[in-house]
Amino acid sequence: MPNKNIDGVNIEFEIIGNGKPILALMPGARRGYLEMKSLAEKIAENNIRVLLHDRRNTGKSDLLIDDIETEEITWSRELNKLLKSLNEQYIFISGSSSGARTSLMYALEFPSDLTGMIIMRVTGGEFAAKRLPVNYYEVFIEAAKSGGMEAVCETKRFMEYIKTNPAVKKQLIGMDTKEFIKIQSSLLLKFLAGAELPVMGITEMELNSIKTPSLVIPGNDNTHNSKSGIIAHNMLGNSSLHQLPIDDVDVDLIPWEDWLPYEDEIADEMSDFINKIMKDI
Repeated sequence: MPNKNIDGVNIEFEIIGNGKPILALMPGARRGYLEMKSLAEKIAENNIRVLLHDRRNTGKSDLLIDDIETEEITWSRELNKLLKSLNEQYIFISGSSSGARTSLMYALEFPSDLTGMIIMRVTGGEFAAKRLPVNYYEVFIEAAKSGGMEAVCETKRFMEYIKTNPAVKKQLIGMDTKEFIKIQSSLLLKFLAGAELPVMGITEMELNSIKTPSLVIPGNDNTHNSKSGIIAHNMLGNSSLHQLPIDDVDVDLIPWEDWLPYEDEIADEMSDFINKIMKDI
């Protein structure tokens, strides 16, 4: 697969389909882009190109851990540079969970570069505010404190990353444990600053300021409850809402693969949203 060097980080990517608009589609958490490939292929059947990429520190893309900004801001800026390097004109961005937060950061910082936005499984609420800081940062801080960088490599998140990108293990082992803990602690504080907002990581005023045409598809678990998606829809400056025929379930997290029965409906809604906007351009 092709890759681009963005600010010293090799970003692995793939473009599926043909057409004038391009949709950058991102998965949740720190998972690689393959999770979204089936959905991307269905969207691509509707004269839409889909850009799939492994964000920094995920999949086959390079490891570079720093605390300059939140991960979502860093990912959004690198995505913007990737799209600019590809000379794209009609850009739509979309993501699930952390991919949705990255999309929102993109819309805040690069509105003039954006034609439309689709966010799925929006994160928010008290449960997510307590769960995600642990899963995203605290578990790695504790691993490093108790067993050094070897223990960090043995956490589930990094084991999956190393399996996809074996060179990562040598890089992690070579990191100074104290520096790793310092960076993770700084990222944790940045994350906590927006964790308890109704829509995680973004204020109501910031959501109101986003005038980019948007589509919201709410989730249905305790981390991505439907209420958070509806709140995002109501606060965004120019938003449509599509609710899947699902009820909220009292579980921590519903895996993306459990949404596969709704993939055709999601692909149709996303494609219709994009193509309706393109008709007016």
